[in-house]
Amino acid sequence: MTDDDVRPWAGPLINPPGLPLRVAAYSRIAEAIRRGTLRPGSLLPTEAELGTAMEVSRTVVREALMLLEEDGLVRARRGIGRFVAESLPRLGVERIQPFDELLSLPEHPVSLERIQEVRQPASEFIAPAIGAARDQDCLLWETIISRDGEKIAHLQEHISTHPGAPGSRENVADALAAGSREATMFTALGHALGSALGPGRCDIGLTTVGPSRAKLLDLRGTDPVMVLTQYVQRDGAPFYLAKCLVTAKASQLSVRQS
Repeated sequence: MTDDDVRPWAGPLINPPGLPLRVAAYSRIAEAIRRGTLRPGSLLPTEAELGTAMEVSRTVVREALMLLEEDGLVRARRGIGRFVAESLPRLGVERIQPFDELLSLPEHPVSLERIQEVRQPASEFIAPAIGAARDQDCLLWETIISRDGEKIAHLQEHISTHPGAPGSRENVADALAAGSREATMFTALGHALGSALGPGRCDIGLTTVGPSRAKLLDLRGTDPVMVLTQYVQRDGAPFYLAKCLVTAKASQLSVRQS
């Protein structure tokens, strides 16, 4: 590999306060993809080469690459390596709804444990989906969804808190402040805004859970999970983003395509 191959990631990786190192690594690589430094379909350097270039561990790089795969920016080919994606798949669940509703079964409701509620800079992937500029503040709610005592999903929900963004408008802050810790962000927003939410879409993918999230879901890092990424607009503008990792313990999901 030449110096030119590694240039988009060269130099120490410095993450803003409150932003995990894996997300900073993700943003560094995603920016190279967005700017065209990494062309669609091109082969990425190895985990070791990326780690050396950014002066971080292979574990950090591996988790960043997993996030890039989840978001459709990178594709893995067994026995060859990882490539910049050439196009994004578009699949969807049949309607916009909170993920706790989607995962509930008759006579088997889910329970929620909110494990984090924090403001942090919006990453390369999150910012355009919530109507924010990169590094502007966004609000993150992170929740574990359980059913019958088993953890079946890890949910991250994002909305912009920057003045002038859709997420900072009337009713939104009050709705989130009043939201129960036994409710998702989308449920709280739905109670305040109702039919003003939408349209939206939900992309579906598969990945392995990775070491950090495996601990939250009582899994092994190599266990497979389904990734549901939900984008919701308000008044025609990007407004809300959620990513839900669903384990095999969730059983069957009903998905309709048209």
